Amino acid sequence: MATPIKIRLNGLDMVVDAVPLELEAFKPFGDAVANPQPNLHPAMANDTAGMPFDAIVANQGTAIKYQHVSRIENLYDQAPSGRTGVAVSNMFTCASRALPRRLEVGVEREIFPVTVLERHPFTSQTFVPLRADPQSRYLVVVAPSLSPSAQDQQLPVPSSRPPGTIANRELPGRGLPDLKGLRAFIATTNQAVTYGAGTWHSPMVALGPADKAIDFFVFQFANEVSVEDCQEVLFGPSTVTVRLQPQSRASKL
Repeated sequence: MATPIKIRLNGLDMVVDAVPLELEAFKPFGDAVANPQPNLHPAMANDTAGMPFDAIVANQGTAIKYQHVSRIENLYDQAPSGRTGVAVSNMFTCASRALPRRLEVGVEREIFPVTVLERHPFTSQTFVPLRADPQSRYLVVVAPSLSPSAQDQQLPVPSSRPPGTIANRELPGRGLPDLKGLRAFIATTNQAVTYGAGTWHSPMVALGPADKAIDFFVFQFANEVSVEDCQEVLFGPSTVTVRLQPQSRASKL
């Protein structure tokens, strides 16, 4: 990983409430992926006209195929090093974070201090939980980019997509994260998430009981040039906090 950039927050004091992950709300940052019709059994899908994602019947009538539920991007042809990006698949086993708690008007809430964001400028990155567990969730923290500045002028980013590319969003550009636009989402393990190329995001934050972990299949491209694969920014003593859904003290008894 390239040397992180340190950002001075200059007195910024922010609290962002995490909300459930939904496809439309996440579109500016990437793709939220889940079964769009979980109550529809393939045996009942005789007519797919009008179904989401141009669905079709597949596998001799035993499956519904929802098409292009997430856009995977490889933009390494624009990397300054000239090194080709190749497909990489990994497994991340992420331990549940022990989050601090804050008591607010008799209600206890978990909080997550945001101290680091990263991005992969030339590739999308997809996290797929490998087990559905109603006790397990994960936190997705993302931010848009500021306009370019002298502080980020050494960071390489792609300038455009290939002609004819179908995309749900514009490339975010070279700038550092715009913390005032930071968003936070709670995802279930029935949902996968794709961070769009160049999207600032927190490293994965698994939630749940302290002795639990979530396994993720992770797919992206990489060329092993650190500043082209991953760029990172650090914030000093954090004054940017994500607040999770309230949990009353009585519910813990």
